[in-house]
Amino acid sequence: MIPNQNNSCPYSSTVLKSVQKPGRYSGGEFGQIVKDKSRIKARFAFCFPDSYEIGMSNLGIRILYGVLNEQPDVWCERAYTPWVDMQQQMVEHDLPLCAHESGDPLGDFDFVGFTLQYEMCYTNVLNMLSLAHIPLRASDRGEDDPLIIGGGPCSYNAEPVAPFFDLFSIGEGEDALVELMRLYIDMKESGKYTREGFLHEAARSVEGIYVPSLYTVTYKDDGTIAAYTPVCDDIPKRVRKRIIKDMDRAYFPKNLVMPYIETVQDRITLEVYRGCIRGCRFCQAGMIYRPVREKTPEVLDAQAKCLFESTGYEEMTLSSLSISDYTRLEELTDRLLSWTDENMISINLPSLRVDSFTKSLMDKISTVRTGSLTFAPEAGTQRLRDVINKNVVEEDLMRAVGVAFEAGKSQVKLYFMNGLPTETDEDIEGIATLAKHVIDKFYATPGRPKKAPSVTVSVSCFIPKPFTPFQWEAQVSMEELERKQRVLAEKITDRKIRYAYHDARVSHVEAVLARGDRRLADALELACREGFKFDAWDEYFDYDRWMSVFSRTGIDPAFYANRVWDEDEVLPWDIIDCGVSKSFFKRERARAYAGKTTPNCRESCSGCGANSLGGERTCCPKAKTQE
Repeated sequence: MIPNQNNSCPYSSTVLKSVQKPGRYSGGEFGQIVKDKSRIKARFAFCFPDSYEIGMSNLGIRILYGVLNEQPDVWCERAYTPWVDMQQQMVEHDLPLCAHESGDPLGDFDFVGFTLQYEMCYTNVLNMLSLAHIPLRASDRGEDDPLIIGGGPCSYNAEPVAPFFDLFSIGEGEDALVELMRLYIDMKESGKYTREGFLHEAARSVEGIYVPSLYTVTYKDDGTIAAYTPVCDDIPKRVRKRIIKDMDRAYFPKNLVMPYIETVQDRITLEVYRGCIRGCRFCQAGMIYRPVREKTPEVLDAQAKCLFESTGYEEMTLSSLSISDYTRLEELTDRLLSWTDENMISINLPSLRVDSFTKSLMDKISTVRTGSLTFAPEAGTQRLRDVINKNVVEEDLMRAVGVAFEAGKSQVKLYFMNGLPTETDEDIEGIATLAKHVIDKFYATPGRPKKAPSVTVSVSCFIPKPFTPFQWEAQVSMEELERKQRVLAEKITDRKIRYAYHDARVSHVEAVLARGDRRLADALELACREGFKFDAWDEYFDYDRWMSVFSRTGIDPAFYANRVWDEDEVLPWDIIDCGVSKSFFKRERARAYAGKTTPNCRESCSGCGANSLGGERTCCPKAKTQE
C-alpha cells in the first residue's frame, strides 16, 4: 500500500467544466491510497454527508481511512456530498455517485459508511444513497447491494435513520471496523456469508456493533416507547460503545490526502486527548466521549513533526474538547515551540476555558497566534452557570480577558446558549451585562492595545441531547426562543459588542431529530424524495417545508422537542450503552434544579460509570463506584 496520485475521475471534462469547483470531484489528490483490486477482498467507501471542503477537514475520516487501508486486503476510498450544481449534472447525465480513488460507483462496494456528525446531515445521507442508486431502506436491499454502516456522535441515537442502515459502529471505530472487515472476509472465504448471517454474527461477536433490524420496537398508546426487544437470544440487549484505552498506541495517520482546493481546515490537526473531565449538563460530547485518555507530549511532538514533514502545513491545531485541561499542556507547547517558530508554524489553541487560561500560556502562543480569543461562559448569570455545571465564575472570565488584553489582544468572542432549563429574562440580560464588563475590563487594563476592543457574543439555542442530564428537558417553543433572542438584542446597546445568534427554526428541527425514534424515518424519506439537501446550510434550509413533511407523515414535532419526558420513560437511545449510567444523569439533573455544581473528574469522581469501560479506571485516580 502506497499513496498514489493516479486519477480515475469518472466524470467527463464536460461535466466538470459545468460546475463551480471541479476539484471537489476530480480525485487524484496527493496522498490518496490506490490499490490493486485483484488483491482486495473487502471494499469500503467512506462517505462524509456534506461538502468536500468540510469532509476533507474531518479528523475521524483521516484516521479510519488510514487504519482500514493498513489492512492489505481491504481498500477504503472516499466520497462526499456533491454540491447542488454537480448533483444537477449527475441527474441530467445519469451519473452515479462514485468514489474518489477508483472512480467506481458506490453501488459496487461491499460497505458504504457514513459518519454522522450532526443531525441536519441526515437528508444528505439519503441524498447520497439516492445518487448512488442504492435502495434507501435496508429492508429493500438484496445480497448484491452494499452494506450501509454509520458511526459518529449521532449514532448514539441512530433511531431516526435506523431503517436506512444495516449496522452502526458505536464509539471509537479504529478496532471495531477492522474486526468487522476481518469477519466479512472470513465469512466470504469460508462460503458461510449471507447478508442476514453476517449481520447476525457482527451483532453477536463484534463489540460496539448495532444492527437495528435485530431489535423490534413497540410503542404505548400515548406514543412513548414500550420496549426494545432483541429478535435473537445471543445478541446484547444493549450495545456498548468501543473505546481506545491507550491513546499513545492508537492509530495515527502519518500521510494525509492533500486537497487540490482550499478546505475548511488546511492545517495539521493534532489530537491531544479524547474525553472531557468537565460535566456540563447540556453537553453530549463531554459525556459520550468519556473517559479522558491523554497522549504524552513525546508522542504528540513526534506526530506533529511527522505531519509537518508530510504536508508542509504552516498552521497546527491542538484538538480536544477542552485543550487547557490537558495536564501537560505547558510541556507540550514548549516542545512544539522549540521547532515550530523557526519553521513559521502557527499553533492554534481552540476551546480554551477561562478558569485554566494563564499568562504563561498566553505568552507562549502570542508569538505564534494572531486574531481573537474565544471563551464559552455559556450563561449570563452565576445562578444559571451553576445550573448547567459550568463551574466558572465571572472573575475567571475577567482574569482571562485581562491576560489577553495585556498581551495585545483586542478581540474576544464569547459563546452562550439561550433557552437553557430554568432560564429567565434576567439570565438573558446577564449576557449583555457580561459582555459590557469585558469591554470595561479592556479599558481598565494597563498596557492595552490602542485599537478599540471588539466583543462578539455568539448565542446558540439549547437542544436537549441524548446522554446528558438534560436529555429529558423540553426545548422551549420556537416562538419563545425567538423572543429570547429579541430580549438580548434590545439589551446590547454598545457598538463594540457584536451579537450573532443561531436560527431558532433550525434548532427546533434539530431537536426533533436529536430525540427522534424510528417513526421519523418516513419523514426523512419523504424529505429526500422531495429534494431536501444541505439542511445545515442557511441557503437550503426551509423550515416550512420541514413542517409540511412532518405533518404529512403524521409527526408532531412538539412530541419530540417541546415536552418534558418522564424519567422512567424508555428513551429511543436506551438501546445504546455509552458507558455513563442513567442514574448518574438523573442525579445530575436533580442537582441542576437544586443549583448545585459537581466537581470535575480530576477533583472528585462523581461515579458516572465511564471508568468501567475496558475494565480499568482511566480517568480520576480517586475513582469509585456510586451506582
